[in-house]
Amino acid sequence: MDGVRIDKFLWSVRIYKTRSLATQMVKAGKVKVNEQEVKPSREVRVGDIISAQQGPLHRTISIKQLLQNRVGAKLVDGFIDDLTPAEEYERIEMLQKYNSEQRRRGEGRPTKKDRREIDRLKNV
Repeated sequence: MDGVRIDKFLWSVRIYKTRSLATQMVKAGKVKVNEQEVKPSREVRVGDIISAQQGPLHRTISIKQLLQNRVGAKLVDGFIDDLTPAEEYERIEMLQKYNSEQRRRGEGRPTKKDRREIDRLKNV
């Protein structure tokens, strides 16, 4: 196998939920192969480094092995190496904690315990 389309590969290794979403993200310039913007039809090869944006997360992966079909989540590690810096995951975790003060409709006002946790997060 010489190469696989970038949109199909990103869908196969579960970076994006659907192939059409992968195609949209590539067209929008949210995906780069070896630091270059590409088209959805671009073929990737073993050793290529892909930078992809998944919502607020910027993932960087390296291709270990090519595949044609979508694989289970447990098998993905056999096909890619995750090169995303740990700081990126920490940043996402902090964003989630910081936004935890927002309450869903119908939950009512925060309790005293909730208020203390919010204050602790904000260092107030």
